[in-house]
Amino acid sequence: MTDLIAALGLVLIIEGIFYAGFPEAAKAFMRQALAQPESTFRIAGLAAVAVGLLLVWLVRG
Repeated sequence: MTDLIAALGLVLIIEGIFYAGFPEAAKAFMRQALAQPESTFRIAGLAAVAVGLLLVWLVRG
């Protein structure tokens, strides 16, 4: 459970750095994201899950 909380904390840190450091780029990204079809988000989400699982498998064995 502590690993899950640590992982969520790291996600928040990375997201926070992006929004705090580059607010205009974050706004532009959000505008572009709204114009994308749902299928693009589904594919990107599945790809992120696959990469995440691969990383966890490589690190944890």
